[in-house]
Amino acid sequence: MAGKVVFSEKPRDTHFFDVGDLVEVYCDHDNEQGERVQGWLAGVVVQANDKMVAVQFQQNVYLTHGWMVPDRVLWCPQNSKQIRPARKRK
Repeated sequence: MAGKVVFSEKPRDTHFFDVGDLVEVYCDHDNEQGERVQGWLAGVVVQANDKMVAVQFQQNVYLTHGWMVPDRVLWCPQNSKQIRPARKRK
């Protein structure tokens, strides 16, 4: 008899993003005052495959080590917790 499979956390629902989708990515970026902050930033998916998503932003974005991304495009895994569908804004 097989034992129970125990997960350290609930598996994330598989949601794949496609080119043109509006998304939010949790990243380092410049806010409206030009200050560098960390938080959710809206962008557009410009490239996607089964594993990775490229998101382009209107504001400057930064890599973990502080380097600014010149083309404002960040790549992240399709199943990352750092990316989500964009929320409706009022």
